[in-house]
Amino acid sequence: MRVLIADDHDLLRDTLVMFLEAKGDIETATASDLEGAHKLIESEAAFDLILLDLNMPGMGGLDGLKKTLEKDGGQRVALLSGEATKEIAEQALEAGAAGFVPKTLPAKSMINAVKFMAMGEQYAPIDFMTAAEEPTSHPLAEKLTPRELQVLKGLTEGKANKEIARDLEITEPTIKLHMKTLYRKLDAANRTQAALIAREAGLF
Repeated sequence: MRVLIADDHDLLRDTLVMFLEAKGDIETATASDLEGAHKLIESEAAFDLILLDLNMPGMGGLDGLKKTLEKDGGQRVALLSGEATKEIAEQALEAGAAGFVPKTLPAKSMINAVKFMAMGEQYAPIDFMTAAEEPTSHPLAEKLTPRELQVLKGLTEGKANKEIARDLEITEPTIKLHMKTLYRKLDAANRTQAALIAREAGLF
């Protein structure tokens, strides 16, 4: 099974590759923008599934999905996003996407979703498509302060300290302090491990 993952967040992309290739029967290729993804689609053998990040460079929202669906070979294309609404997911499915995959999916569910779509089925998580907009408590989240959760979310999105500091309007040294506390609370050795723990727990 061959899967193309196109996402501009290095950490998230590399994490996905690691999860999928660990299964042994999935071969991956990667791109960091839509143009790079299209070059791979045109130059390599057909992929069983193409995962496109909704917000990466070149996408222009659902336009990038539609352009990719129009490529020769009739390859299956799914949307990957950490921020998309239920409405965008519905529009993507209506446009012919193989599925919609929230970046908040736990690793095991993500692998199952990829296999399901590659085999010709359409996928969208029922809980996401039917969820009311109410936050639910999470055992891991209860260990962390709201600010630590914001920093951890930035980590799982592959952002650098500088980007997280800018997003949260606090200084970089403050981010580093939050990181230290985060690592201790999550029993993580570094930022990659912290992001993996958060993803596997389905926190984001």
